Amino acid sequence: MTPGPLLIVDDEPENLAAMRQVLAPHYHMVFARSGEEALRAALKHNPALVLLDIQMPDMDGFSVCRRLKSDVRTAAVPVIFVTALAETGHESAGFEVGAVDYIVKPISPAIVRARVRTHLSLVQASQLEDSHREAVFMLGEAGHYNDTDTGVHIWRMAAYSAALARACGWPDDMARLIELAAPMHDTGKLGIPDAILRKPGKLDVEEWTLMQTHTRIGYEILRRGSAPLFRLAAEVALRHHEKWDGAGYPDGLAGDAIPESARIVALADVFDALSMKRPYKEAWPLERVIATIRESAGSHFEPRLVQAFEAILPEIIAIKSTWDEREPP
Repeated sequence: MTPGPLLIVDDEPENLAAMRQVLAPHYHMVFARSGEEALRAALKHNPALVLLDIQMPDMDGFSVCRRLKSDVRTAAVPVIFVTALAETGHESAGFEVGAVDYIVKPISPAIVRARVRTHLSLVQASQLEDSHREAVFMLGEAGHYNDTDTGVHIWRMAAYSAALARACGWPDDMARLIELAAPMHDTGKLGIPDAILRKPGKLDVEEWTLMQTHTRIGYEILRRGSAPLFRLAAEVALRHHEKWDGAGYPDGLAGDAIPESARIVALADVFDALSMKRPYKEAWPLERVIATIRESAGSHFEPRLVQAFEAILPEIIAIKSTWDEREPP
């Protein structure tokens, strides 16, 4: 998507001209000389960034910023105040109404260009994250399109995965990444016949062998993405059915040979599968689910992860309650 123009707002023509001179070689711009004109221009042009004067006769910059932030159509547009008012009090007021930065007049061309470049980069990063989330949603839903799982399941177990990752010492940025990667763990089910995915009874040996290939199929799909998110998702897709004692698939890895990401998602996935209602079973009572996971420590699951999971059980239960409310009837 092509980014919008910069919206420059100032009641003094010479200040608008100065901004034009500094930024015109690099950006498309639109201009406004009053608060009301700025609000109309923001709705008309969908700017990528607003550079906003504070002292204007009809409506000051603080009021303009409040109006922009209160309108869903312009709330996400970053606002930088450009003003001769350099006092701390004014800066605080600017941030309170939603501005992201301050530039003091008389402007320095280098500072103006650097601040604009920085905040546009942040906007682009946010848009990229939104695109990733859309891709995650589509791949997660596609992986369960012909399965009996619901969309709520993949997002609930993703939230469990993030909570468990944090409990294991993962930094917040990586915990957020595994929360996005986890819903794609069954992407490979796209390659499994509907008759197997929807079979109400137990799979025979040939069907089970074919079902197990979903881990490699998912890996082959997701590894084509170069972003860290998709590299992590590919790792999880391939290894989430490995078991701590080596009895899992596709390669019978054991212990620390299994990536921690896959160990985390495996536990979160099993907890959710056992505690949710499915067409062929009722939801298990929480006590039975916890007992089963505890009994599986050292076989299916890493004992350390089971301990961490039990330590954050109140948080897990809160997550479950939140997502259960979104479960379709």
